[in-house]
Amino acid sequence: MQSAAALEVAGLVKRYGDKTAVDGLDLTVERGTVTAFLGPNGAGKTTTVETCEGYRRPDGGTVRVLGLDPVTQGSELRPRIGVMLQSGGIYPTARAEETLRHMATLHAHPLDVPALMERLGLGSCGRTPYRRLSGGQQQRLALALALVGRPELVFLDEPTAGLDPQARHATWDLVRDLRADGVTVLLTTHHMEEAEELSDEVAIVDGGKVIAQGPPDVLCKGGAENTLRFAGRPGLDLPSLLKALPTGTEAAELHPGSYRLTGTVDPQLLATVTSWCAQNGVLPDRISVERRTLEDVFLELTGKELRS
Repeated sequence: MQSAAALEVAGLVKRYGDKTAVDGLDLTVERGTVTAFLGPNGAGKTTTVETCEGYRRPDGGTVRVLGLDPVTQGSELRPRIGVMLQSGGIYPTARAEETLRHMATLHAHPLDVPALMERLGLGSCGRTPYRRLSGGQQQRLALALALVGRPELVFLDEPTAGLDPQARHATWDLVRDLRADGVTVLLTTHHMEEAEELSDEVAIVDGGKVIAQGPPDVLCKGGAENTLRFAGRPGLDLPSLLKALPTGTEAAELHPGSYRLTGTVDPQLLATVTSWCAQNGVLPDRISVERRTLEDVFLELTGKELRS
């Protein structure tokens, strides 16, 4: 019976000497979805992904990829997955098209190589050696190599790193097409916008464990739902303003004359703020309402910025 999940990780442990890189991690990725796997450097993200790909042997727990053990059943699994590395793994002197054609010969039903190269903007550099490709072209070739075998599950490591905005959005469209075709995608990225834009599910890892998982909109609804920003004269009496606002609202003067309110921002709160300003002779400027972002959630949970 086929497992409902494309990827099932339970209690994964991986140690390097005295260091525990992954400490009882649990992760489930449903078939036909895009899951963004996020974490600060050193959180155990790369080790987890490499274990799922079969490159690392776990020290504890279980890993099942498409229902198979990636270590003991690797020969059955490899033809069914695609792996995009962020860098390396391609001969420097090999030409782009011959590299992709060679990879295609290793699969029973590969995609059409010229069509895939055109789709990824590689049509004009097929005879160019890998080392002479631009950083963006190298990145797109790595993506093509991961996809040419028609994988059921593809691991994408920073798929848009080094790409210009046009190429980035083209790659996003390709990921959406993969999902529409029923392909499962596990995406690691340092771009929060990319994770929010593409993923059905987000898993945040820190300290070797998944500390939060859910759809982006659900994760972003926790805590303060919105932020209200406005400008005014420096030194406003924020305790007085807070007395007029619902319990749980927070206010801060980020720098002189720049104010931020967090809480449940609705029409009533906005009306209360403008009314308070009118009563106190304040003309608010540049009023804006912003929803809580995935980056806000990440920083709150890990206390760290996501760095490449």
